[in-house]
Amino acid sequence: MNQNELEQQFVALVDDHKQMIYKVCLMYASDDEGISDLFQEVALNLWKAFPRFRGVCKTSTWVYRISVNTCISHLRHQGTQPLTVPLTMSMTDLFPDESEREQLRELYQLINRLGELERALILLWLDDRSYEEIAEMLDISVSNVGVRINRIKAKLKQMSNN
Repeated sequence: MNQNELEQQFVALVDDHKQMIYKVCLMYASDDEGISDLFQEVALNLWKAFPRFRGVCKTSTWVYRISVNTCISHLRHQGTQPLTVPLTMSMTDLFPDESEREQLRELYQLINRLGELERALILLWLDDRSYEEIAEMLDISVSNVGVRINRIKAKLKQMSNN
């Protein structure tokens, strides 16, 4: 595979998974600039790892894991400046309706108060992932996914009422 084909496949991969990547970044950053920086850092890490991706797991699983690991690593090294690639993404591009953006911000503020596994579970559920996919991505049983998601939804409802 030549470099041009590799780049085209990579751009398609990022485009196919941009909302999931964005949602993961939203979980770890509080403003548009921070989200954009994290998105670019995830894209860079995906690009570095892309030639080694063998398809052993689903592409979405691979992208999700790199996204979460990049964001967690970024939090650990917050003082360092991330490298950037020419890839921009804004909340306005993904969610043009202002009221939808505001509801999403409020939801994510509540979600950010959850534990790390709870955040990952609800993020994947909100991304319309099946319980089987979530179980595979997080290495837990399918029945555990269902139980935890129900508990998280109840917890979020209680938090929103307070």
